[in-house]
Amino acid sequence: MLTPDGDEGEVTLPEDLLEIARRKAEQITAARPTGLVIAADTGVFRDGRSYGKPRDLAEAWNILRALSNGWHSVFTGLVLLAGSTPREALVETRVRFKPLTDDEIRRYLSRESVLDKAGAYAIQGGAAPFVTRIEGDFFNVMGLPLATLHDLLLGVGWQPPAC
Repeated sequence: MLTPDGDEGEVTLPEDLLEIARRKAEQITAARPTGLVIAADTGVFRDGRSYGKPRDLAEAWNILRALSNGWHSVFTGLVLLAGSTPREALVETRVRFKPLTDDEIRRYLSRESVLDKAGAYAIQGGAAPFVTRIEGDFFNVMGLPLATLHDLLLGVGWQPPAC
């Protein structure tokens, strides 16, 4: 597995995530021109505002407060490069958070590492109890929409191994 270098850039629209994933895929392809390249970038949006990775715990607090008691969307831009056939998808999952108390946010931030998480949370970790409803691919909220990736892989001729 290779990790691309560089600044991911500003995200204001969900489509920006797809552009970031494209740049990541192209950077890896330049280093390794053969093989299969999968790149993704995930962001959180509510009421037209993007909530990326927080710079510090104060910003993480503000993000969680903004996501509290309502719906937000998690988008992942997914790019698959296999030879000369690029495949792309922009996947949305809607997530509803319960009303969060200041104590819940404080406790969460004291035990979870969130500075590398869009929206300042990981659904598979301590933020799971915040979620009252989800519409769409759970794995997308974790950062890799597996069902969509599977379909993209099938589209370039990949077949899962036989049991």
